[in-house]
Amino acid sequence: MQALIVLIVVIGLVALLGLALSVKVVKQYENGVLFRFGRLVGTRSVGLRFIILVVDALHGVSLRVVTMPIQSQGIITRDNVSVDVSAVAYFHVVDAVKSVVAVENVQAAINQIAQATLRKVVGQHTRDETRSETDRINLDIREILDVTTVEWGVQVTLVELKDIQLPDTMKRAMARQAEAEREKRAKIINAEGESLAAAALGDALDTMMTHPLALQLRDLQSLVEIGVDKNTTVVFPAPSTALPPSVA
Repeated sequence: MQALIVLIVVIGLVALLGLALSVKVVKQYENGVLFRFGRLVGTRSVGLRFIILVVDALHGVSLRVVTMPIQSQGIITRDNVSVDVSAVAYFHVVDAVKSVVAVENVQAAINQIAQATLRKVVGQHTRDETRSETDRINLDIREILDVTTVEWGVQVTLVELKDIQLPDTMKRAMARQAEAEREKRAKIINAEGESLAAAALGDALDTMMTHPLALQLRDLQSLVEIGVDKNTTVVFPAPSTALPPSVA
């Protein structure tokens, strides 16, 4: 009798355990893919889902947007400059069945194809284009990825270049170039100023040559300025600068 009770209890516990294991929950952000004897049966939507133990397998596939960093890697640009470029991609599953059946690990597969695509697209641009045309590069990478990932039931919604680093030698060369450019602009401005000053002096000289009285007045102004500074130096005008009777 006691053995029978133990047997009934064991059977009851096994039945309860089997019932618990046969109940699956498909979450709000998931889609369930059901296999029976290894064969695809279909998908299951949100809620409690019952499966047959041993016979059925239910895979929950997340439909949320996944943020995937694309590892930084050295890339040779079209003008033979080495740059380290990292990026980030955003994707989500649009076909749960394909994402389970067509590829073993969808995120790892996208990561690998994204790295190869990043290397290919950036390599088609120059260093300056890589830094200035990021929107175009982002779009090119996303479109190429979409062609491949559509077979995996995945849609890539966005790709963003995150960081573009130049080698230290290139950074130093660019700094020297920027400094040389600043010096060049300073010299041009200085030369333009000297040219304007020379032109003004030429105009003044022409005026003085045309009107000798102007030269005499300039000499008088110089003498007045010397006197204001309380100089002890005595200046005698040259005979050629003697004032005309009208001024004296």
